[in-house]
Amino acid sequence: AFACSVNVALDLTVTIYSNGLLYISHQIKTLVNSLIKGVYPASPSSWLFVAIGILATMYMQSDPSMGLITKIQQHLPLHMSLSAQGQTMVSALVFSTLLWLSLILALRFCLKLLLSYHQWMFEKHGRMSNTTKVWVPLVRLLSSRKPLLYSYQSSLPHLPVPAIQDTVSRYLESVRPLLTDPEFKRMSDLANEFESNLGNRLQRYLKLKALWATNYVSDWWEEYVYLRSRGPIMVNSNYYGMDFLYVTPTSVQAARAGNTITALLLYRRKVNREELKPVRLRVPGTVIPLCAAQCERMFNTTRTPGVETDVLQHWLDSEFVAVYHRGRYFRLWVYRAGRLLSPREIEDQIQRILDDASPPLPGEEKLGALTAGDRIPWAQMRKQYFSSGVNKRSLDIIERAAFFVTLDDEEQGMRGDDPEGNLDRYAKSLLHGKCYDRWFDKSFSVVIYKNGKSGLNAEHSWADAPTVAHLWEYTLATDAFQLGYTEDGHCKGDVEPSLPQPQRLVWNIPAEVQAQVSSSLAVAQALADDVDCHVFPFREFGKGRIKKCRVSPDAFIQISLQLAYYRDRGGFCLTYEASMTRLFREGRTETVRSCSNESCAFITALESGETEEECRRLFQLASERHQNLYRMAMTGAGIDRHLFCLYVVSKYLGVESPFLKEVLSEPWRLSTSQTPVQQMNLFDLKNHPDFISLGGGFGPVADDGYGVSYIIVGEDMVNFHVSSKYSCSQTVSNVSVSWIDDLLYLLSCSPTPCNTFVNKMFYCVNPAYRPKKPGCLSWLCQS
Repeated sequence: AFACSVNVALDLTVTIYSNGLLYISHQIKTLVNSLIKGVYPASPSSWLFVAIGILATMYMQSDPSMGLITKIQQHLPLHMSLSAQGQTMVSALVFSTLLWLSLILALRFCLKLLLSYHQWMFEKHGRMSNTTKVWVPLVRLLSSRKPLLYSYQSSLPHLPVPAIQDTVSRYLESVRPLLTDPEFKRMSDLANEFESNLGNRLQRYLKLKALWATNYVSDWWEEYVYLRSRGPIMVNSNYYGMDFLYVTPTSVQAARAGNTITALLLYRRKVNREELKPVRLRVPGTVIPLCAAQCERMFNTTRTPGVETDVLQHWLDSEFVAVYHRGRYFRLWVYRAGRLLSPREIEDQIQRILDDASPPLPGEEKLGALTAGDRIPWAQMRKQYFSSGVNKRSLDIIERAAFFVTLDDEEQGMRGDDPEGNLDRYAKSLLHGKCYDRWFDKSFSVVIYKNGKSGLNAEHSWADAPTVAHLWEYTLATDAFQLGYTEDGHCKGDVEPSLPQPQRLVWNIPAEVQAQVSSSLAVAQALADDVDCHVFPFREFGKGRIKKCRVSPDAFIQISLQLAYYRDRGGFCLTYEASMTRLFREGRTETVRSCSNESCAFITALESGETEEECRRLFQLASERHQNLYRMAMTGAGIDRHLFCLYVVSKYLGVESPFLKEVLSEPWRLSTSQTPVQQMNLFDLKNHPDFISLGGGFGPVADDGYGVSYIIVGEDMVNFHVSSKYSCSQTVSNVSVSWIDDLLYLLSCSPTPCNTFVNKMFYCVNPAYRPKKPGCLSWLCQS
């Protein structure tokens, strides 16, 4: 017993010592990184060159400070302790430091001015203006040093507040094709009255906020769109990401979990050390940085419920993850004495959880349903029953974990005799699961299925999909190509035999909480059962063939979606396409109102049988208009975020605006988003063509609408994720995607005569529909 106690004491001492060294090392690294990014675009070593230059000029009997060094010397409290020469040198070094800091501020100001220039985005390819030709080398000169993840943050411009007359004018233009003449006149009257009266007052307050806020939109957007929502965040807010389409690197569930958890923690290490390269847009001759602020809350973050509003809680670090398996919750330590466990060790720990046959505690199995239901009951339960004792300790472990892991006992993926239907079930599983086997409040939850397939479910308030997509790309690539597996499908690495067992979380769930769990589960289950998901890998062609048509792939797909919706519903609708505003500091998203006058004119002409020449002209106008709308949204000249903030100001002031109220209540019946592929260098599609990402998706925004997410993979593939609600008789995700398939054929460069097939397909779906001859648009290939 004595020997055992000594060993435990020694082990504890070694652990404390290792953790202490790790903490000191982390603090030193943080200090160094703070210095490097604090002086960017200069370097810390540049101070030495400035100091040597000043001292050299003084040695040559010249005063570069024009008397400032002498004044500094007169005010330094060193007259008694240093010689006259020493005082002069110290004064020169102080002046050098001040000059160096001034130069840094000047360089940073110049870089911010340069990054505020966005006209390059509106110039046609190969037609660069003289201003842009001067701008490109200046940006390259000031950002040539290798940056850390957050090096550009202080140099990014602030999001500008658009002129209110510009926003109102753009709004009226965006709704013109959706309204009849009397409806448009009424809306124009409302808009003009708002612009000339209340709008100017609200605009003044908004400009005041923009003077002191880093971003005049982001904090309100996070609070009022996400955190103050009192309905379920499952389906309505959270979104999902999928595994590879054709490949599952291993069928061993514990091994896939081991590599996936390791890859995620390696990514976190890169974020913490700021070793991750900042995401940048490529411009001919240079690159433009995007805001990296969303990375800060990627890990160790939880959305905690409140009665009026939720709160995002973030912890600096966490050495464990929370794991759910068959109704039990576990804490899995992923560090040992400051060392990250090997993938094989994590696999071994996961296998211990899989082999644990202990039953769930009373009320434990479906406890996660509290995070899937309405927010107010969850907030009340949390405050009353999870604020002390074992419940608080266990809940703290889940909320403070680096992320959440579900070891699912189902098999998912494109498999079996019904690959299409299995993909749909795979999407639904990631979107909501069983409504209690995910922790929807965590920044993201990783799901590892029984057959080795994986995926994630992400909470939306802390960041947008491109940030999570960047993380997931790295995870998939690191798992498959860097960490790898042995021939029998297990993780690589050694196992330390003395690793402690994963810790079962202990709960004391009273009857009142169990009753609320059942109630929340009923709400969540009804919501989940109503979601119709369809995943559609389009393999016939991709952006390679679209670009040969001299058309933007995104504009091509958006116009196709417009045409699909028109044929589905017999009209046009307000269409949401997400665009990022990360060219600005703390930027998030803006709305591209893809349904424009030009796109509607093209679709109307196509459906009415206009000539190919006229359709060609209208299509080019529609695609150019879409690209212009997208660029305006990216550069701060969007519509919806400005109107949203004006509405928030009106609520603060207690005034009503019929115009703003109507604008913000308009339903988005077609909500779309492109998942960008940001790290194609991680995937070698030539040598490994099967390692294709499926992307991810989200639930429908409107009860009678569609949610469409798509990812353009490589040159020859586009993956679609379409969602709608079974309760709406007018929407069917599967049928709509089939139309997208044929519409992409219709708009493609393919010489295949597709008109007959399209007409047959429409007739089979709706016998009452007799489409007019649409005309094959193979002319898009022609110059």
